[in-house]
Amino acid sequence: MNAITDGCAIVTGAGGGLGRALALELAQQMQVAGLGRGMAALEETESLAGGNFLPLQADVSDPVQVAQAFEAARNTAPITLLINNAATYPRRDFLDETAGSFMDTVAINLGGIVTCTRAALSDMTATGFGRILNVATFADMHPLPASSAYAVSKGAARIFTRALIADIGDRFPGIVVNDWMPGMLKTGMGIPDGLDPATAAKWGAKLALWHDPSLTGTTWEMGAEIPPPRSLKRRVADRVLLRPRVKPRHL
Repeated sequence: MNAITDGCAIVTGAGGGLGRALALELAQQMQVAGLGRGMAALEETESLAGGNFLPLQADVSDPVQVAQAFEAARNTAPITLLINNAATYPRRDFLDETAGSFMDTVAINLGGIVTCTRAALSDMTATGFGRILNVATFADMHPLPASSAYAVSKGAARIFTRALIADIGDRFPGIVVNDWMPGMLKTGMGIPDGLDPATAAKWGAKLALWHDPSLTGTTWEMGAEIPPPRSLKRRVADRVLLRPRVKPRHL
């Protein structure tokens, strides 16, 4: 593995849950700037990180606040890693939504990723080097009741990953971009008997620090790569030509 350890990593939603756990893992190896809406929660993360964490209060749905936070992070070191983790899950039936409340969720879950990614790319495209990991879910494929805004926004974020790669992948192969699904977690957005976010963060941090162009466009679930779908024609051709099946990687 080629690991990113220089520069500054930015983790959004670092005030608690998975974001805090990811920030604590990364802070063992590099400088981390954590974004969140509540400074008290970020300062608690800072107290646990052992001095390698910079708390930055910012709402990822606000481009002005994001720009100010990234500039503060940039003063510590160039931004080489971004984990887009911040999200909201209001659990509202669509008949209880308004157009405004629905789009507020989209502004965080999709708009936050777009805004933070664009800010990080200012550093990464200047050097041709960087790592972007988007925390994703299967919510768009199998929406639960009372999750329309969450499912739509998180599904659109997965499309954004592919669209971003289509735009920059050929020109900047040294900027590695992919999706990671941490699984069902025991957090405020998760389920009571879910996975400890500290356990998931070990996978996420290891994947985020792994700088390998072959990771671009891949999707990972927990600690394993999800193989891309193979058409019937492709499967038959592989069998006829005796081509070995590519095995998914594991962390």
